[in-house]
This record gives sequence, structure tokens and C-alpha cells, in this order.
Amino acid sequence: MSPDRPRRMLAPTSAAAAVILAAALGAAPTALADATTPVIAEVYGGGGNSGAVLRHDFVELGNPTGAALGLDGWSVQYLPASPGANTRAQVTPLSGEIPADGRYLIRQAAGAGGEVDLPTPDAVGSANMAATSGTVLLVSGTAPVECRTAAACAEDETIIDVVGYGSAVIREGAPAPALTNTTAAARDDSLTDTDDNAADFRAGEPTPVNAAGEGLGEGPEDPGGPEEPGELRIHDVQGVTRTSPYAGDTVTGVPGVVTAINAFGSARGFWFQDPEGDDDPRTSEGLFVFTGSTTPALAVGDEVLVSGRVNEYRPGSGTQTITQLDQAVWTTLSTGNPVPESVTLEAGVIPATYAPDHGGDISDLELLPDTYALDFWAAHEHMMVRIEDAPVIAPTDPYSAFWVTVEPDHNRTANGGVVYGSYDDPNAGRVKIESLLDRDVRPFPRVNVGDTLAGVTEGPVYYSRFGGYLVRATALGEHVPGDLERTPVRDTARYEVSIATYNVENLGGQDDQAKYDALATGIVEYLGGPDIIGLEEIQDDNGAVDDGTVDAGVTLDRLVAAVEAQGGPAYEWRQISPEDKQDGGVPGGNIRNAFLFDPARVRFVDRPGGDATTAVEVVQGARGPELSVSPGRIAPKDPAWESSRKPLVGHFRALNRDIYVVTNHFNSKGGDQALHGVAQPPNRTSETQRNAQAELVADFSEELLAADPNANLVVMGDLNDFQFSRTLEILAGDGPLHNPMTDLPAGERHNYVFDGNSQALDHILVNQALAGRVDYEVVRINSEFHDQVSDHDPQVLWLDTRRSTPPGRY
Repeated sequence: MSPDRPRRMLAPTSAAAAVILAAALGAAPTALADATTPVIAEVYGGGGNSGAVLRHDFVELGNPTGAALGLDGWSVQYLPASPGANTRAQVTPLSGEIPADGRYLIRQAAGAGGEVDLPTPDAVGSANMAATSGTVLLVSGTAPVECRTAAACAEDETIIDVVGYGSAVIREGAPAPALTNTTAAARDDSLTDTDDNAADFRAGEPTPVNAAGEGLGEGPEDPGGPEEPGELRIHDVQGVTRTSPYAGDTVTGVPGVVTAINAFGSARGFWFQDPEGDDDPRTSEGLFVFTGSTTPALAVGDEVLVSGRVNEYRPGSGTQTITQLDQAVWTTLSTGNPVPESVTLEAGVIPATYAPDHGGDISDLELLPDTYALDFWAAHEHMMVRIEDAPVIAPTDPYSAFWVTVEPDHNRTANGGVVYGSYDDPNAGRVKIESLLDRDVRPFPRVNVGDTLAGVTEGPVYYSRFGGYLVRATALGEHVPGDLERTPVRDTARYEVSIATYNVENLGGQDDQAKYDALATGIVEYLGGPDIIGLEEIQDDNGAVDDGTVDAGVTLDRLVAAVEAQGGPAYEWRQISPEDKQDGGVPGGNIRNAFLFDPARVRFVDRPGGDATTAVEVVQGARGPELSVSPGRIAPKDPAWESSRKPLVGHFRALNRDIYVVTNHFNSKGGDQALHGVAQPPNRTSETQRNAQAELVADFSEELLAADPNANLVVMGDLNDFQFSRTLEILAGDGPLHNPMTDLPAGERHNYVFDGNSQALDHILVNQALAGRVDYEVVRINSEFHDQVSDHDPQVLWLDTRRSTPPGRY
């Protein structure tokens, strides 16, 4: 790296262009001897692929200086060879330091093959790197980079180094060679760096080396553990805040008793706990020792002395950190010792107030475990806890986890969940359960909301970026099924029009027929074959294949055929295909909203001209106000819809009544800070875009109702926000609409379960004049069941036309 530059340069600009051009033409590169920052030393993306020896992908950093370089708060990030506008960088946070003239090993995703583990990694990520082409970036921060071209990345001052290999468009100079399942790209031993990947990297056999200097098949020269207890105990290492006062230091001879062992996955290790403690409620008496992909040769009850580096591992951007030891050695002093008594989690133990209202990062605040729930968890990090006869409040997810509550009388739903009804009360009694038990011996239970985990569930407290603090069970209670059943809606009366909304969770034209059949069963047997259905998350004809396809005729035709095969209506459909990769969602999926309608009951009033960029307007027709296009999209060019689905508007005619329906899929909550994260209160940044989207939909609604006060207007869909949020207030508080969900009992205001909270993201709204003429029901067939076909529950609204305004004009 040039000594006069604080960052790496990725693309030629001004005078630098001549240097890079010369390198590209074959001029001899010049090593930059005065480098002051780490560099990417080696990249490998073939781990676990066919023919690979190594199980994991990896990135190795190098320190070209004579002094240790710190990495706290830095990250390694990965982008595919040709990232799109909506591609998200895969981020691996780093911590600790690279020794002088040393290396630092970051293990990434594993494939299905391979037979050799990497040396003990210094950091662990989950990036699934491509074997042949891709881009790795070293970043002095953990926020995902937003640049998607070499020129744009060159302007990002947080990017310290970049290696693009194969056909990567983001690289320094020309890319490093294309790789294979058995080759890596590496600098020379001197870490020569000319800002030209092609000149600096050569393809060859992978040679990963960690900060301890260990390569493949190597271990520490002296694997023996400490012989005597050191000066520190576990509570000293943990300290009275979320971060250890010894973070980055090596501690020796820390005593304790092994309480649990993680023998599965890529983050193996063991928990140990001090049986004596210091009687300070702020300090945890437990620690986790990370051993990488190697299962430690220990047993529960072993008395140990442990030496290792204190590492504050942050599993994701904005999450809490996990205080742990890595690069550890230990000595077993005795076996068969009693495990320290677990802390019983029951009603009243976890504080009801979730977190301090600090206005920022709470990492360095002194813990108040009797005041705040998050502080309680941090003060018990890695300690053994116990739950008895726990009600299940969220079904088993695809990753073998579910949620229970230790506050059985707080905010319960009719089916036994826990309703999220306010930002001020996120239900602090929720507890996530995972298992450390051998799945072949004790399969993880498949539970539904309303079931019970009877008896004792016990294990150490851990933390995940997915849901926050959790219990890794060493003892798992007995699964006792509840009485939750899917119940169909009532029949539609002859004078009613039934209108439904359903997020079908990325339904694409290449999905298995089983998904189509399951969705069709729900529509026919449980929704009663509604007259009109607004669908969200309809993907294009080849799903997530990113080849420019935008049409969704195959997707919709297959769904219509599946419904008819189940004995449902012979639906017709309407939709507008988006521009390629402009509506968010899975890259290449081109999700959009669509309508199904039963032509035996409903006529769609078509008006040509609607397309991806044409805005629907209320215009004066020959017989009064009408839509300029049908179907149409609301203000599709407005910045509020950037990388987000545009609302679809349709004009329907049913039972001699005009009905205008807007189906929506607002911006997701993906960018918000986690409820359990380190920033409190969390910043809900995604609200800004949703609020702007709600303003546009409210404006259209007001325009239609101003032109035709007697219009029957339904605004529905996945609004990605709660009934008490500002988004819904814009539409149904200050705005022209009414939300029938708010007429339900508090325990029924939900249609989605996230992190154990039953909450409402989907809504059906009507104009105020219709508020007294509708019936409404959430159809609970998905969110509370482990065998769900979508993570959203559909909803049905019945419009009573007997008391409608005079017949329409058409």
C-alpha cells in the first residue's frame, strides 16, 4: 500500500490510471514497502466443493509491518463477481489483532465435501464464496459496503483492501486468476502489494495460516494447559458491563467446571462456570471457550483451568457481543464434579422493562440486571439457566429453534402466543430454545404455538444474531401438543363480496408443485375461495434465476390451476411486470403484487396502458370518475418505491357494485436495528421509506374518494408494519381509511410470528364509509404452525353490498 494513502485504490483515477494501465500492459510491479495497514493475503472459495480437500472457504489477512495491528470493529466482506444493485455484501466482523509480520485466518462457509479442517480460525463467518470468481474486501467497519463497481468502491474510504478474482468486476487493477475447487489466490511471502490483483496474486494450493502461526495439520507447539490457577476468575473476565475489561488480552489459569459442550456445527467449544462466584449480580459466572470445528475432549463435570485470549465476538452488525475465550488450552484437574446450580427462569425473574433508553450503544453501561431484561441476560451470559413447564409461543423454525415464555399471564393470544401490541412492551419473558443434544438420540421437537415444553429445560445462555439471547439446552422438556387446529372461515353470503390478501412467500414459476398445492389447499379449504385475492411476493417465471426474466404468467397460471384442481374457483389474474431488479426481494426474483378473481362472481374492469412506470390516476370519464389504467401502479417513479414493490390498483365489478382494490407490499424491516441489539432504543430506519409509501397510497385514496365519495375502496397487503405504527397511522389514523384489525380483541391482532412475538404486518383497510359494512377475519393457517407454507397468515374481508351506495355506473 502506498505510504501517502490512507486507503486502498480500486479503480484508476487521474494519475493513478497510468500506473494501473502500465501494470495491465505487463510493466514490472513495484512493491509498496511502507505499508501501514493489513492486506488480504489469500482467498479460497472452493471449500467442501467436489474434489476439494478443505471443508471450508477462507480468507487470510497478512500484516506487512513490524508491529501488531488491531482489527476490532473491522470486517471482511464478500460480493459475487457481478453484484447487482440489490446484492447485499456478506459481512464477517473481526476482532483481536494480527501479530507483527503475521497472519489472521477467517473461516467462511462449509460445503458438503472435503475432509480436512482449517487451522483454528481467528474469526468465523458464513460467506459462501464462489470457487472461481468473486470479490473479497477488507473494511474498517462492519456496515455492508454499498458500492457495486470498482470506481464506486474506490471512493469508499472504509475499504482498506480488495481482491477480485476470476471475472470479478470489483478489483484492484486487473483481477487475480480464476480459481478452482482446489486452488487459492495468494500473495507472495513478502505480501507484495502494487494495487494490481493480477500482478500480486498467484493461483496455487491453499495454504491457510492463523494468528498463532499454525498451518494445515499443525497445532500449538505446547498444547499443555496451565498448571496453577491464575489471578483472574470468570467474573473478573466478564466484568460489570457487556464487554470484558480484558478484551484482547490473554488470561491464564481461569478455574471452573464444565457445564455444557457444543459438539456440532462450526462453532464448537465448551461452557464452564465458577461454582463459587462473587455474589455480584452484575457479573456472569460463565464463559464459553471457542474451539472452532474441533470438539473438545471434555465431559460435563470436569474441573478445568483454562488459558486463552478474551474475545468479544460480534455475530452481526449492531448485535451484542459474546464474551468468550479462543486460542485456548486447558488442564483437567478432576472429573465428575457437580454442575453449578442453574438460575430458574420463572414469572417475575426477568425484568419487564426491556432495555435502557440510552439513545445509542449500551456496551459500556454498567449492567442493571434487576432493572432491564437485556442486562439480566448479559449478566447471565454463558451461565446455566432452567425453565419448567414452558408454554410454546412460536413454532419450530427451519433452523431447529422455537420460543417459549416464562410470563404465562402476559399479553397472551387466543391461541397461546404472545401478542406484540406496543413498542414499549416487547414481551421480555420470551426465551428462545435451541438444543445441544445429539439429534439422532433426541430429535428436536416440531412444535406449534399453544404446545407445552413440559418438565425441565436447562442449558447455558448464549447469543445469536437471530433473536438475541437464548438457551442452548442440555436437558430438553417433553413436547406436549396443544389443541391448535386450522379452522376455515365462514361461508360468504350471496349479498357479500369476499376479498382476501395473502403473502405467498416468494412463489416462483420453478417452485415444487407441493408448494402450489399447499397454497391452493389453503385458498380453497380455509379461505373459502374468495372472490378477489391480492397476492404479494409473486416471483417471475423462473424464480430467483437472474437472467432478465420479468413475466409471471407461468407462476400465476400454475397457482390458478392448482386452486381449480383442489375444487376452487377457476380464477383469472391481473398483474404488471416490474422492470428487472427494480422491486427488491431476491435478486432475479422480481417479486410483485397480483390479483386473482373469480369471473363467476366478479368482473375486472380493464383499462389498457398500465405498465411498470405508468402511474394510475383518477380521471373524469364519460360517466364520472374512473381509473386512467386498470390494473395500474401508484406513482411508480416516486423515490419512495426505490427497490420496493409498487402498489397494484384494480377496478372490480361485483354484485352491481364498483370496488377499487389496492394491494401493497411495503418496504421490509430488513435495515432496522435489532430489538435485542446493542443500540437502545433500536433505530427503525426502514420506517422512513414505509411512511413515504403510506403517504402516496393515502394521497391516491383521498384523490379517489374526493372524486367519488361513494367509492368502495379496499387497501390491503403486507404493509410490513404494526397497527400502532406511524405507517398505519398515516393510512388509518390521520388518513382516510379504517383498519378493521383494531376492532378485534387485543389478543387477536396478529398474523405473523417473529422472534416469539405474534404481530401484525398484513392488513386490510377500507374507507370510513365502509367501516360499518364489513366483516373481517385473520385466517390462522401458517404463522403459528411449524408446517407452514408461508410465514404470513392470510386475511379475508366480507363487504356487505345490501347497504351499499347506489349502483355504480358500469
